[in-house]
Amino acid sequence: MLSDVTTPQDLDDRLRESLAALAMPRHRTDPAQPVAEGAALTGAQLLELFDAQVTSRQLDLAGHWLRSFGEGYHTIGSAGHEGNAAVAAALRPTDPALLHYRSGAFYCVRAAQAAETTAGAATRPLLPVDDDPDTTPAVTGVSVDPEADGQPVDPAVDGDPVDPADGGPADRAIDAEPVDPADGGPVDSTADAEPVDPAAEDATAGSTPPGRTASIGIGSALPSDDEVGAGMPVAAVRRPVAGAYTEAARDVLRGMVASSQDPITGGRHKVFGRADLAVVPTTSTAASHLPRAVGMGLAVERLRRLDARRGSTQADGASRAPWAPDAIVVCSFGDAAVNHASATAAFNTAGWYDHTGLRIPVLFVCEDNGLGASLRSPQGWVATALRAKPGIRYFAADGADLVGAYGAAREAAAWVRRHRRPAVLHLSTVRLLGHTGADAESAYRSAEEIAVDLAADPVVATARRLVGAGLASGAELLDRYDEIGWQIRRVAEQVLDEPKLSSPAEVIAPLAPRRPVRVAQAVADAGARAAGPGAGARLEAFGGKPPELTGPLTLAQSINAALTDALLEHPQMAVFGEDVAAKGGMYGVTKGLRDRFGPARVFDTLLDETSVLGLGLGAGLAGMLPVPEIQYLAHLHSAEDQLRGEAATMGFFSQGALRNPMVLRVAGLAYQEGFGGHFHNDNSVAVLRDVPGLVIAVPARPDDAAAMLRTCLASAAVDGSVCVFLEPIALYHARDLYSDGDGEWLAGYAEPGAWAGGHVPVGRARVYGVGSAEDITIVTFGNGVRMALRAASALADEGIGSRVVDLRWLAPLPVADLIREAAATGRVLVVDETRRSGGVGEGVIAALVDAGYVGAARRVAAVDCFVPLGPAARQVLVSEEAITQGARTLLAR
Repeated sequence: MLSDVTTPQDLDDRLRESLAALAMPRHRTDPAQPVAEGAALTGAQLLELFDAQVTSRQLDLAGHWLRSFGEGYHTIGSAGHEGNAAVAAALRPTDPALLHYRSGAFYCVRAAQAAETTAGAATRPLLPVDDDPDTTPAVTGVSVDPEADGQPVDPAVDGDPVDPADGGPADRAIDAEPVDPADGGPVDSTADAEPVDPAAEDATAGSTPPGRTASIGIGSALPSDDEVGAGMPVAAVRRPVAGAYTEAARDVLRGMVASSQDPITGGRHKVFGRADLAVVPTTSTAASHLPRAVGMGLAVERLRRLDARRGSTQADGASRAPWAPDAIVVCSFGDAAVNHASATAAFNTAGWYDHTGLRIPVLFVCEDNGLGASLRSPQGWVATALRAKPGIRYFAADGADLVGAYGAAREAAAWVRRHRRPAVLHLSTVRLLGHTGADAESAYRSAEEIAVDLAADPVVATARRLVGAGLASGAELLDRYDEIGWQIRRVAEQVLDEPKLSSPAEVIAPLAPRRPVRVAQAVADAGARAAGPGAGARLEAFGGKPPELTGPLTLAQSINAALTDALLEHPQMAVFGEDVAAKGGMYGVTKGLRDRFGPARVFDTLLDETSVLGLGLGAGLAGMLPVPEIQYLAHLHSAEDQLRGEAATMGFFSQGALRNPMVLRVAGLAYQEGFGGHFHNDNSVAVLRDVPGLVIAVPARPDDAAAMLRTCLASAAVDGSVCVFLEPIALYHARDLYSDGDGEWLAGYAEPGAWAGGHVPVGRARVYGVGSAEDITIVTFGNGVRMALRAASALADEGIGSRVVDLRWLAPLPVADLIREAAATGRVLVVDETRRSGGVGEGVIAALVDAGYVGAARRVAAVDCFVPLGPAARQVLVSEEAITQGARTLLAR
């Protein structure tokens, strides 16, 4: 049974012994009063937070028990980090939170806060938040560094910062009067002045209202001094366990056992997350969620300034996130993650934008236990590093001091909410139970070091505070610990019998939903609007001459026109990246877009690909339709985890409840003339094709480019797809196909009425017939299409008919079209401009084999080598001659 749960360090026994050793308080105090002079917490609220801490601790113990007989699959626990309960209490339940793995107590408090709001008590949260506390914290144990970022607290001293989003001064009137989402009006600061005893309020009503947490106001159940003196049995003092805490524990336990009833991932992972709690699941590498948090902050503030309505549905079908206009974003991480490149990118981006005057309301929470797995953080390094972040205000507190931690977190959250600027809360913690359940700490920590952490147990520290304040006795708290433990153990046994995911279809269901009919309809509707009610605005955006009337366009011009049409169609769309606004892109693809739509929708970013993607991820999650640009394919590799670990996993690990739609434009592939080297002629896409659910589009011709871009944008808006639009640089300005001046690589731009008829569904190829088209099928994409058509023309002069198949989509591959065209000739030549090893050709050949293709097949691919500079590149890339020779060899078999 679960009652036999212990830990490697006998943590449970130590905690029980510590609680039992605490004496009965000499005097009882009123739990409705502040727990100490000048403290922001009342006694009742501190008792509530103690319950959250205990719930989190009991969850850790249950996780180890489940793992002991192979039914628990995740044992990264929160023991030692229970001080983050105070951070949750200082926030609103509508503030989006991205939490690391040691956030059990935070999650419990957030669940209780949300339960209160759901029950109609939004104006009286579990723990009141003061949106404008005194500049000097009113509690002890809080360290605030007002000059850490070199910026005074008073916004009037900051001058008149300019918001690039609207080109004008930042609106201080908004900062001065936070909006309460409950009523759409200013926050009533008087609500915080008189904490209400919920238990007394419920008693007045006669019973606990349905859906309310029954444990609110637990202090009222404590015996009086007279009763204690009369020898009232301590065991008779009972307080109901908060229903919200129990249900939060059920969520966590379901994740531990991979139950398909887990409310966030459905049994796919163990994370802290729930859409209705505004807790965004984070599942990947250390700190990789921080760039997304910055992007969310940027988007929340941008949408606030645009007076976007939360919780509504956009015209393009994308749902808006139900976050309050004055919400702040909170993200937590460990001390070791401070050194991660993603964390550096996030801090730098937040500070960089703050320096420019653009507001980003993000609260970073560093929970510092001094260890990253077995690696130690040097003494003082984390504080030094965090204090030095420019543009980010520094706050600090001891996580073992719940009262002080709440005061610091409240001060930090209120500062971010009021000023709409980033801050970091440095919360000192300890780590108990090791890194994971299988971690043998004795291999890298001495017994003395472990004992020091055990002595600083935050749950025991809170218990001592409660007893010292006259709010409970040690025996009562021990009884409470056992009561909550019994509840957790009972729930743990219940979730053991819940079903698991049992088929591939169940597992992949939320990975990348495809609704092609709805996507096609979205494209058709966009065309109808552009031709009808939007015709006037469209004519104005194109300067009186729409692209369908300007004659045939190049690939770059076609993409530019399609982006213009898209910005007209999707009000929440934004185009951004390095050099995309003022310069119009390195190759002029985005030229003129900022002039047409303004800096709020087309803007330059700092030079960091991780940050560019993070901004896109956060913007998509906040309800925008982001179209970021990565300047060169080679630059993507330093930030690819933002696609793999963050973008592609969001729908998968939230069962589709959360999503980050995005169309990522990437200039790439080889064959640039006069400008090269492996950074500007990168032909490696294997890392993209390996990401489950990712859509990869590679347009070769101008007419395909516009249609495919419309498809990607519609797919992102309708299905929440993450699309990579890989644009062949060498074809951007190509005009000719067979001979100089023939203009055969130009194409007309479709008028809006023709968009529906020219729709290109995801995963459908384009086929060109050359000659009789009966002898050989040439399968290719990107630059290969132009080379293959040239080669096919030469072969036609020899009497050989070719079918040239432009894949157009590298993921998902157009398998049905591929098999049909391969069977038509029985001879397949795969022309792959990526590398022979890990290239697209491998996937094409595998698809043919899997489908039972029995004809002849051959590959022509680039050499497994980086692309060198100058003429040497021709030695390793595919050429027209190689295609022609490969076809002849195949036909000679």
